Amino acid sequence: MEVRPGLERLPSYTIDDGEWVIKLDANERPTPLPAPVQAAIMERLAGLSFNRYPDMAMRSLRQKIAAESGLTAENVLIGNGSSELLAALCYTFGGAGRGIVYPWPSFSMYGIYAKLADSVAVPVALGEDFGVDAAAVLAAAERDCTGLIILCNPNNPTGTVIPPAVIEKVVAAAPCPVVVDEAYYEFYGQSALPLLKQYANLIVVRTFSKAYGLAAARVGYLLASGEITSLVGRVLLPYHVNALSLAAAEAAYDLRQEFAPGIRQIIAERQRLADELSRLPGITVYPSATNFLLVKAVDAKRISAGLAACGIGIRDFSAAPGLAGCLRITVGTPEENDAVIEALAAITQGGAAQ
Repeated sequence: MEVRPGLERLPSYTIDDGEWVIKLDANERPTPLPAPVQAAIMERLAGLSFNRYPDMAMRSLRQKIAAESGLTAENVLIGNGSSELLAALCYTFGGAGRGIVYPWPSFSMYGIYAKLADSVAVPVALGEDFGVDAAAVLAAAERDCTGLIILCNPNNPTGTVIPPAVIEKVVAAAPCPVVVDEAYYEFYGQSALPLLKQYANLIVVRTFSKAYGLAAARVGYLLASGEITSLVGRVLLPYHVNALSLAAAEAAYDLRQEFAPGIRQIIAERQRLADELSRLPGITVYPSATNFLLVKAVDAKRISAGLAACGIGIRDFSAAPGLAGCLRITVGTPEENDAVIEALAAITQGGAAQ
């Protein structure tokens, strides 16, 4: 059986689907949706015509997002998660012999999307503090016939932010479109979106999976010039977002104020968790503007195994390039965070977590 050349060398996106008592490995919202949002979604689902295709234009949700963003519906695209939109951007602006540049370490799928688009993946190493070097990114873009630059802000899995001035420096000088992946925007509060009025090559991508807790529904959105959204729309499949997900996303967006208390709690718990973990021997906690923490541990493998033995699932990046000894821990509920603190204290102080 012959397959597409290079497919055998393409890594799969894999996670450990363990049956965790405390699941802190995927940066998900730790609690169910707010009750009013759940009720609104169920009401919308009850009225769906399941025998009909979804609204392919998705105009209602696009108009609402546009109005909130100071744009028009033509500036908005809805996707099957922000991942579909990021892949579509690579298909649109990539291609044979063209580079797709992104700082690294970052979201592992950027390089895979580039290769699926027959493009050259061009990772640019982050600094020791996980900072982005705008000059290095721009130099790589000029050198590698780049069709697209991807900036993740705040960055996953480091949790760090790219200062607004650095983003503008890249966007202003880039020889190609620049997409800012703002999957964790709601936990940070700052966006590159105001730059869109000045720079037509800017693209902002966000998701409903994190702060809005709709990871199961898979809905994301893209904000850009009408010219860019028209181009990207050509590579998306017909009816690529199902009606159930659209109904859930619109209900959540209509009631987005209901998520504010949960977001505030996650931010507060993020700080508390960081403070407590920083006190443990052999643990370094990096600054984070997301719903997770990246920590560096002297014995990361032992810690990861110890947490797993307690039924606590985290993401082990300790063997990944640029992330030696690092673990990513999603901020959970206060009770879940207490359990993490207790377990890590026992492990790092030489005992066995209970």
